[in-house]
Amino acid sequence: MEAAFLTVENLNKRYSETGPPVFDHVSFGINKGEFVCIIGHSGCGKTTILNVLAGLEEPTEGVVIMDQREVKGPSLDRGVVFQSHALMPWFTVLGNVTFAVRSRWPDWNRKKAEAYAQRFIEMVGLKGAEHKKPSELSGGMKQRVGIARAFSIEPKMLLMDEPFGALDALTRGVVQDELLKICSATNQTVFMITHDVDEAILLADKIFLMSNGPRARIAEIVVNTMPKSRTRETMHHDPQFYRIRNHLVDFLVNRSKRIQTESESSQQTMPLVVRPGMEEGSMTLPSSSFSQAIA
Repeated sequence: MEAAFLTVENLNKRYSETGPPVFDHVSFGINKGEFVCIIGHSGCGKTTILNVLAGLEEPTEGVVIMDQREVKGPSLDRGVVFQSHALMPWFTVLGNVTFAVRSRWPDWNRKKAEAYAQRFIEMVGLKGAEHKKPSELSGGMKQRVGIARAFSIEPKMLLMDEPFGALDALTRGVVQDELLKICSATNQTVFMITHDVDEAILLADKIFLMSNGPRARIAEIVVNTMPKSRTRETMHHDPQFYRIRNHLVDFLVNRSKRIQTESESSQQTMPLVVRPGMEEGSMTLPSSSFSQAIA
């Protein structure tokens, strides 16, 4: 079996020597080109896991291997998009993206870097806004600049921490559509945190469900069995949508808390793989090995 593009093994994170870990026994794999969303209640360590993948934090225990190399510190191989766009206010849209391009290819002259940056500005639908500064942009436009900037460095993996959380529903939908188009065109590998169940079903190939902290873990890997061609307008008409959605909501409302109380006595450390869209009842597959958990 071909190794996963990203492999995470037995991650643990403690912020004090005496307190319990925020999360423990976190193991998973992501294949090249997969879009993965992770969902869980506040305090379960989702952002910390993303920061470990980005190289911004070190785990207390465990290892992260990406493209056969251990993750040790930040790298331009991993692009990060946060909920806050973090644009440089003194640069224009073009200037912000060009800055990222030149950090990736410092030997390029400005003309070449700007021409390359323009390609990604157009990909996120901002042609005509190149010379505007962040103060002149709406929230959705700022976030699109952040996405263009992240894609412009051609990262092997894109990490997104609730990138649409501050946007209104209409703007969020537009930016989601832009993201799907770019990921489809580039075969981008994505790990994204979201609290929006519908957003996860729309975007993700797999949805990781985390139990509550402390000692949180990835309890289930939900395989999205809906067609890749799904859209916001049509996916609600597919019976699979409601089976998947009900499964996710039930986990968040009921099972995540129960798993937390049972975590210390449970011997189950690997996530279960479930395909709730396949039948009326959720089909649960116990995962006895790491390869099964990422299949």
